[in-house]
Amino acid sequence: MQSKLAIVGLGTVGKGLIELLYEKSNFLSEKYHFNPTVVAISDPRVGSLYNESGLDLKRILSLLDRDGNIKDYPDAISGWDSLKTIKESNADTIIELTPTNLETGEPGLPFIRTALKAGKDVVTTNKGPIALAYRELQELANENNCMLRFEGTVIAGTPALNLALSPLAGINITEVRGIVNGTTNYILTRMESGMSYEEALKEAQLKGYAEAIPDADVKGWDAVAKIIIIANVLMGGNVTVKDVEREGIDSITLKEVEEAAKENKHWKLIGRATKLDREIKTRVSPEKLDEDDPLSQVAGATNAICFTTDILGDVTIIGPGAGKRETGFAILSDLLDINRLKEFCSG
Repeated sequence: MQSKLAIVGLGTVGKGLIELLYEKSNFLSEKYHFNPTVVAISDPRVGSLYNESGLDLKRILSLLDRDGNIKDYPDAISGWDSLKTIKESNADTIIELTPTNLETGEPGLPFIRTALKAGKDVVTTNKGPIALAYRELQELANENNCMLRFEGTVIAGTPALNLALSPLAGINITEVRGIVNGTTNYILTRMESGMSYEEALKEAQLKGYAEAIPDADVKGWDAVAKIIIIANVLMGGNVTVKDVEREGIDSITLKEVEEAAKENKHWKLIGRATKLDREIKTRVSPEKLDEDDPLSQVAGATNAICFTTDILGDVTIIGPGAGKRETGFAILSDLLDINRLKEFCSG
């Protein structure tokens, strides 16, 4: 099917998506009958473009590589802000990729609201709006006969949400626990090799895993957002930020890591959501895991989630939790899901 896309927020992940759409164009059309056209891009730093017939993705990528922006692109209306792009472009799907804000959900939350009220499907990797307002946004999507997808908000392209919602449909999930932040897992892995916390953090920053101000990762806030999404979407919860017990890894010492190793244990930052009757308890904190725990062997920047179920017991999924193309793939998988459903509904 034809699909007209508008990308709001063109950072690393947005570029990764454009690369995949360009490289896989023929494959997506032949195998999945999916023929997407990017008609609009809106980003205050990189530039904003609109052409109702579609933008040339090869030229967009060339400009990004050469100039770091798309302001010299010809044959397009330029300068629209994000709200105008959402409201007035002919896009039927809005891909919302603005930075996460766990306090207010801005700027992504009003963008997603506006798109859904306009009857446009939304795909996002922005954890803030989904963690803060999932029920409201899903109700808006239902009321306006459109779809909201956000696989990339948990562990990038590794299909944690879709695994639980589709292949594991019909199973009761009683607990979800996981390594949902690759930065902290990388730091703890490097500490097991003898580095201090400060040395491991500096290396993670040099490799681009950690920000210059790493609080979202090392203090557990990123994992908090993800465990809220897991609890509310997969377990029917109504969890808010203040409901999650939180402790980061910034107080863990090399001595503690070495002592754990002597016990054949491994420190991991674990996000956990546990269903007790109708109540869901959530926590993000460092835990010492036994060597036979499937999460204990997950090293480096890799993520993993273990679902405890009533029929299959524990089901664990392991994979990359970040990255330009990995997260771009999460968006692509959501777009394909929307395309499948529309094909089915159209008969």
